[in-house]
Amino acid sequence: MPEFKGVARVERREDPIAPNLGRSQRRYVIPADASHTSTKRRGGARTSHHKQTFVLPSVEEPACRSPSTVSSTPPLLPMLPQILRTRLAPSAGRLAVRSFATEAVSPVNAGKTHKVVVVGGGTAGITVSHQLLRTGKFTQDDIAIIDPAEWHHYQPGWTLVGGGLKDKEDLRRPLASLLDPQLKFYNTAVDSFKPEDNSVTLANGDKLSYEQLVVAPGIAIDYGSVKGLPEALADESSLVSSIYGYDSCDKVFPTIERLQKGTAIFTQPAGVIKCAGGPQKIMWLALDHWKQLGLYDPENPDKSAIKISFATGLPVMFGVPKYSARLEELRKERGVEGLFQHDLVEINGNTATFAKGGEQVKRQFDLLHVVPKMGPAAFLKNSPLANEAGYVDVDDGTTQHKKFSNVWSAGDASSLPTSKTAAAITAEAPVLVQNLTNALEGRGPDAIYDGYTSCPLLTEYGKVMLAEFKYGGVPKETFNELFGMDQANPSKSFYYLKKDFFPWVYYKSFLKGTWAGPEGWKS
Repeated sequence: MPEFKGVARVERREDPIAPNLGRSQRRYVIPADASHTSTKRRGGARTSHHKQTFVLPSVEEPACRSPSTVSSTPPLLPMLPQILRTRLAPSAGRLAVRSFATEAVSPVNAGKTHKVVVVGGGTAGITVSHQLLRTGKFTQDDIAIIDPAEWHHYQPGWTLVGGGLKDKEDLRRPLASLLDPQLKFYNTAVDSFKPEDNSVTLANGDKLSYEQLVVAPGIAIDYGSVKGLPEALADESSLVSSIYGYDSCDKVFPTIERLQKGTAIFTQPAGVIKCAGGPQKIMWLALDHWKQLGLYDPENPDKSAIKISFATGLPVMFGVPKYSARLEELRKERGVEGLFQHDLVEINGNTATFAKGGEQVKRQFDLLHVVPKMGPAAFLKNSPLANEAGYVDVDDGTTQHKKFSNVWSAGDASSLPTSKTAAAITAEAPVLVQNLTNALEGRGPDAIYDGYTSCPLLTEYGKVMLAEFKYGGVPKETFNELFGMDQANPSKSFYYLKKDFFPWVYYKSFLKGTWAGPEGWKS
């Protein structure tokens, strides 16, 4: 996927709720009479980072000014560290001080044996690796991690990039720098699995043997699933974009800014994707942006300069009934056209073609935000570890493979029937780690994953609906339990969790194995 480059002028985009809380964000400003030649941020020095008011007490708090219409600090956030610590053992709340590798990655060695081999350096792979280390049962190079990537990305933040609230460069880190030095890092790809032989073959032909295997390579985005999409994304003059890739997420907000009138369509495919709420998060932000500029009137959408449609391959707004009902209310209240069971299959100029049943439906657009189909990588899909759909075939509760008892999986590549989010991994990883260490000691699994996952649904600038649920679409709401807050109601406090706290805790604690989501900090 090519990068998008050009010469658009850049200026800061202040947070509309609390412009002095958090960092100022840069945005593209393209004159109305200018052709679109740029999507990559360029220009002067980076905007400065201001310390946040809601993070750990050791972080300095600034003096904040706020608009007269809102309070300066979300009431819930200053209490968050204390709230989470009360749910933990006495030692919780302490972030481990660890030294991470910054030197060159380890060379590949043929015929190497490890106690645990972890495939994947994404959220699941890194978190599981570090939580295993923190058990104190492993020494140098007992655990190996395999991934060919140079960079690790905080992918949930790409929605914020698409909304003009973050810079994508700030949301990534060199992968090697995130790994504890006790881990053996193979910076290469996996070619194949031989679970009967307890081995993994690398792309260069070398073989690694293991006692236990964790398979967590994530899922791949299939840009080719929509005919014409790769070309449209690469075309800097087109108003086709997507938050679902590093190379395209910073094209989204400039397209939103450029549209002054016409039809905007936001799509969601049928089938499994990362963060099922993502496709409409960016739609709600765009709607709010156009509303603030007077280009969209939710009370009179037919007479607005911009018309908005949500085209989804699903029959409903969201897979969990409670939140779907509230999102459907918002859709109707805000005048968004719902094109249900419309699955995008082709882009040709300004025409989008959708599959609906056995027919094809064509719609004209002036702006199109696309979410491509996604699925398991070929090396996994074609392996003995995969189920019929291509995912690692594990038990829904224990995360243990149904056929090979020393194989485990968590994250997007697993067959666990829950929404594929980073939040899900906060609950999956401890279960996997406990059951895997049991297996090394000759005991059976005794930890059970209940399907917990979460989707912070941005519904406008300044508000988030914090969907939390478990298997069966049953709500499992942290703040409802603590404070009686109905999390189907969008909240300002949840907005700051999404925009500021979650990106901060991700690199500071989550990947280091010390953050467990609703359970707070781990010792």
